Formats: sequence, structure tokens, C-alpha cells
Amino acid sequence: MIPTTSLPFPYSAKRHGASLAQCDDEPVSTPGCIQSHGMLLAMDPVALIVTQVSDNCAQWTARPVAQVLGAALADVLGMAVAQRIARLIGIGGLEGNPTYAMTERVPGMPADTEPLDISVHLAGGVLIVELEPTGRDRRGPLSERDYYSRVKSTMARLRASPSLASFCQAIAEEVRSTTGLDRAMVYRFHADDSGEIVADSHRPDLHTWLGLRYPASDIPKPAREIFKQIGVRPLPDARGELCELVPLLDPASGAPLDMTHCALRGASAMYTEYLTNMGVAATLTMPILRDNVLWGLVVCHHYTPTVMPYHQRAAAEFIGQVASLEITGAETREHAQYQARIDAVHHGVMTRAATRGELTALMEAFDASDRSGLLDGIDAGGIALRHHDQWLTSGQTPSTLQLQSLAGWVRQQLAREGNGAQLVVTDALGSLFAPAAQYADVASGLLAIAVSRSLQGDLLFWFRPEQKQVFNWSGNPYDKPTVTGPHGARLTPRRSFDLWQEEVRGRAMPWKPVEIDGAQKLRQWIADMVIGRAEQLDKTNSDLVRSNDELDAFAYVAGHDLKEPLRGIYKNAYQLKEEVDAGRLLGDAGSEHLGTVMRLTLRMDNLLDALLNYARIGRIGLDYEEVDLGAVVAEALEMLGSRLAVSGLEVRIPRPMPILACDRIRVREVFANLISNALKYNDKPAPWLEIGYLDHDGTTPLVFFVRDNGIGIESRHCDRVFQIFKRLHPRDAYGGGAGAGLAVVRKLVEQHHGRIWFDAEPGVGATFYFTLKAPGLAAPAQVHAHG
Repeated sequence: MIPTTSLPFPYSAKRHGASLAQCDDEPVSTPGCIQSHGMLLAMDPVALIVTQVSDNCAQWTARPVAQVLGAALADVLGMAVAQRIARLIGIGGLEGNPTYAMTERVPGMPADTEPLDISVHLAGGVLIVELEPTGRDRRGPLSERDYYSRVKSTMARLRASPSLASFCQAIAEEVRSTTGLDRAMVYRFHADDSGEIVADSHRPDLHTWLGLRYPASDIPKPAREIFKQIGVRPLPDARGELCELVPLLDPASGAPLDMTHCALRGASAMYTEYLTNMGVAATLTMPILRDNVLWGLVVCHHYTPTVMPYHQRAAAEFIGQVASLEITGAETREHAQYQARIDAVHHGVMTRAATRGELTALMEAFDASDRSGLLDGIDAGGIALRHHDQWLTSGQTPSTLQLQSLAGWVRQQLAREGNGAQLVVTDALGSLFAPAAQYADVASGLLAIAVSRSLQGDLLFWFRPEQKQVFNWSGNPYDKPTVTGPHGARLTPRRSFDLWQEEVRGRAMPWKPVEIDGAQKLRQWIADMVIGRAEQLDKTNSDLVRSNDELDAFAYVAGHDLKEPLRGIYKNAYQLKEEVDAGRLLGDAGSEHLGTVMRLTLRMDNLLDALLNYARIGRIGLDYEEVDLGAVVAEALEMLGSRLAVSGLEVRIPRPMPILACDRIRVREVFANLISNALKYNDKPAPWLEIGYLDHDGTTPLVFFVRDNGIGIESRHCDRVFQIFKRLHPRDAYGGGAGAGLAVVRKLVEQHHGRIWFDAEPGVGATFYFTLKAPGLAAPAQVHAHG
């Protein structure tokens, strides 16, 4: 028996294939043999000198192997063939891509024999030339010229199939009609690599194989891997002889010839014996790939050896490739209606949950009818939501204690998966989590999502009950017969294909991809809602912090700024009372006391007005409209009226102001306060003021500015100047004032979702910058110049 760890080379399927212990041991890509109905040559693609040839070459060329090896391709196949192949090499694209070259008789062939179809491809830098009889004198149901129209109509039929089942049946029927073979089936792989016949088109006198299952060992891993790389696999005669390559190893590399893409590649001895046991004489197989994964196979059987011409195989291969391209669309069409229902239900419960602001709303029924919220979406027997350490359930679910234990196991699976895994899916929960076997009648199937990113966060479960399933196997899948031969015991293919039934317990109906997608989408919606609530809570907290800050400021004002004039009023009023109580007439001192009382009373009145105005800003909403800021600046300047005229201040507006969505009255107040400050804090003999905005690229908010040549501000006061009643100068300096102007400006700017800052130099001047933005706009507000 050949060791399973390292097969001896040179390897020949003809000599060594029957001695393998396991199917997975066989090097199916390098069998060292071809099917005997054709001939194969291998050579360097530059020199075109034959380095390997099948040992049946004399049948086609009348030359023995010794005369073919080392000969030029033109000498073996003729100059016309050699020139055509050389042109194909020059064009490129031959690596792993068998390409039809021409149909031609080669030197040495009898004149009365049919010509040969010649195809070429490259395998690891080696040029492989395959020659097969055309079979044109033994046509199938279609002539060569009919295949284009046949394939075109097939594509139209496949794309019109409303379901996956009808799509697969159409494939089977079209392939059988195209090839004329006795049976054409679509074989779908399951997750455990076993397979099932999901479509069957056959001769009327044959029994249907629809629904039959086959164990994974019937198509071993090496065969599955090779089907991912090829387009079609013909075997015209399962009982045909094998012809070895001479030599078995490439003389240049010492490696076996990679025959993955060869149509003539010799078949496994186990495979041909398997077909013989089934009574099948010829096969044609095409893979169906979905997203580069082997989804299934199109398998054709014929009960007598048959010719499979190149053009016929090409048409069948093309149908297989179309099936691969369209399989996703077929599945999508089948699930489209179901997906629409799931999305509609999930959208409805999410709308309700968002309106209520509570995840518990997910579990409530839509109305007083039998509809049950989430249970009306994904098909399930029950659902359970863990929220804030409580379980909310609907339908048939495990008990609360069982749910708690299951939640711990689910969290372990999520943690084991890592990388933010948020999903656990199984249709056999009891086989993975032993305690679940106790409630298999309720929860053999589990679809679980983590509602939050935290492993200790909320969870949502869908449950499906156990569904007893009867699998119809083509023979006993657990029967692995062995025979003893000259090389010892070896595994042999099954001989019995009689119906063998198996009842499977502890399993639920598998979750469909559309259901898993629906659960993942729902989780994202829940996450978005939770994030939205968190953002709203952050905003509320920010508002509370700001309100508390304002309350602290009010307390400070009440305890300091407002008490200061009150103390002065009390002091002067007390002194006046002493004068009156002493019977003295009010003199100059009394008049001075009265003047101080009046001045302090006026100061306190101004402070109260400023404080009330500051508090009022936060309570009154803004009225947004398209505003011409040039007109707003003009109104602000007009409000200052005579003060501007007396000061001699020069106002500069270098270019027209833009139009912007904002609250006209509030923005006018911003400009008025900034202009008033520039007017007040200016000691220059020729004061000036400039109002404008900075250039921008449209990706950031527009920046406005008010610039002056006044006394400036030290940078260390960058925050203090915007605090209410925080003056940087003595109370009566620069005309006095409450010290609330810039605090009001900042609050108005922030209400417009903007910010304000300054750039200044003491003794030189200051520039105040600010932005304004309409609420709800992700990008800067659109503006355009006015005038």
C-alpha cells in the first residue's frame, strides 16, 4: 500500500490508483495518464520540442513514442498546426485556459479517419497540446451552428426563473437538451460537504434522483478543489483504458505534469469504479461557483460510452459559467419577497422603539390582532430579549433560568470569535451546548445577536424548535467498504445506491442567509438608535452643564456684582439718615451722597437689564431665514447713530457681505455689540473699524470678522473677556458698562452652532472672528455674495 504521507513518484493512476488507502490521498491533478480516446503532447512553449507524449501516439501519428519525443511540433502535427499554435502563444492568455486552436488531420493519420480537434493551454510554463476526434460524424441533437442560439435562449430562461428551484431545474433541462445525455442534475453542496440533488432532468424510462443525498466522501476534497479551477470535466468512457505519459516526469523540472485543466486528464480508479457500480458509462461535469466558493455541480450521466465534441462541451461549460454568474441573482429573487417582509416588520418595530425611546418596545405586539411584532418577521418559534438584566419573551422560549445559562454560553462564543463578533447561528444547539438538549423541542435552532458591543450587554435571541428530518441517502453514507488487494487493504467505492433513510433529531430548519442578514441589519438599526439616544443624552447633559454654569454665574453676580452697588446705596443712604436724624440740613456732602445713590441705582439697573437679557437668550428659539448680512451690518451701525458720528470712527467694509441662513435680529445684536466694543475701546486719534469675512473653499463654515485699531487685548484674557460681568478695566474706564456685551455675543454665536475667538495685540488692535451655521446641516451653510 502506498503511504498516505508521501506518494512515490513517478506516479501513474493506471498503475498506482487502485492501491491508495484513501480518496483524499490521490494526486488528481497529476495522474500521469490520459483517457485513451485522444492524444497529449507537452513541450517548452518557446522551443516547441516535444518533451512528454502519451504512449498511444502511434495510433494517431503512426510514429512510436521514441520518434515523437525530442521532435519538433511541426514535424509531429504539421506546419499549419505548429504555426497556428505559435500564433496563439504570441497572443497570450493560455495559462490555465484551454483554447481551441483548430480542427486538422495530422501527418500519419489515415485519409478516411475524421479530423482532430486541437486545443492548447499552459500549465506552469509547460505547453500542453490535446488532440481528440471531432465526433462530427456522430452528432448529438444539435449541430455546431445551433449552439449560439441555444446558449442565448438558455441565458434568457435562467434569468427569468422566479426561484432558486426553478433556476436549477432550468439548468438541468437546458444542459441535457444541449448535450443529449441521458441525465443532467444539479448537485448542491451542504456545509458538511455532503451533497443533494436539487434538480434532475432524465430520460423518461429512468427514475428521478431528486432529493437524494450523497456523503462527502463521494466527491472527496481533491476533486472539490480541482472543480474550483476548471470549467468542464468530460469523461466519455468511464471504462476506457488509460494511457501513460512518457516520461512520467518532465525532463527539465523533474516534476509531474500538472493536468488540472486537461480535458483528457485520466480519471481516478475509485471514481471510475464508483461510476461502474452506478451503471454509468460516461459523465460530463461543470462546477457552479458562488463568490468563488464551490456551490455545486452540474452532473451529466450517460449509460453508454459517447463522444463529447469540443463545441458541445464548450456550450455546456458556458451554461455552467452562466449558472455561476446568475446563482446569486436566483437566490436573491427567491428571497426578495421574504426579505421585504422581514425589513418591513423590523422597520416597524424599530420605529415604535425609537418613538418610545425604549428597546422593550421591540417585544410588543403591533396591535390587538394575532400579529406579534418581531415574530412576524424572521420565521421563528419564539424570541427573547435580555435588556437591563431582565428577560422579555414572545412565543415559545426556554425558561428564564435556561435563558440566563444560554446567554453565558453565547457570550463565550462571541468572546472566542473576537474581532467584534456579534452573531451566533446554529441549527443544532444541543450538539454545541449540552444543556440545550433538554429544551430541543423549543430551541434546537438559535439565531443570536449582541445588541451592544459590551459582552455583558443586551442580547436578542430567535428560537426554532426541533424538526425531525428524514434524509434520503443514495445508499448508506456510513458504509465504508474495504478490500484486500496486492498492495493491502484499500477503501473502495460504494456498491449499493438503494434508498437509505435516516431520521435526524435535535436539529431545526437551517437559518437562511436572508434571515441572518435581516438579524444583522436589525442589530445595526438598534445600534444606531442607541447611539442616537446616547448623543441626545450627551446633548442634554451638555445643556445641563451649561445651565449649571450659567446658574453659578448668576449666583456669583447675585452675590457680588449686584451686592456691590447695593452696599454703596446702603452706605450713602445711612449717612443721609444720620444727617437727617441729627437735624442737619443737607449740604454739599448730602448732595454728593444723593448723587452717588442715583449713580449706583442706575448701575444696578443696567446690571439687571444685562443679566435678564443674557438669561433670555437661552430661552428664546431662533428664527432662521435667508438674511442679507450687508443690510444687517447697516442696521447695527444705524443703532449706534450719534456715537459713531461723535467718535469719528471710520467704518470699512471692503466687499459686499454674503447672504446666509440665520436669525436676523440676533446676528444684528452680535455685530452691534462687537462694533460698540471697537468704538469704546479705542484711544487712537484716527480710529477705524473693518467688517468682513475670510475666503473659504466651501468645506468649512464661513468666518466673519470685526477688526479695529484700538487698545487690543492680552492673550491671557482669551476666555475671561467672554464671561459675564468680567471687565478687564476699572469700572468707570472707557465709559464704564456692565461687562456683559461679549458674553451675550458668545451665547448668540453658540446658539447659531458657531464659535467665537479673537486675535489681538495690546496697543495695536483686536480682531474678533466668529462662525454661524444653520442647525441640522452637516456641511457649511451655502452662501453667495450680495450686490
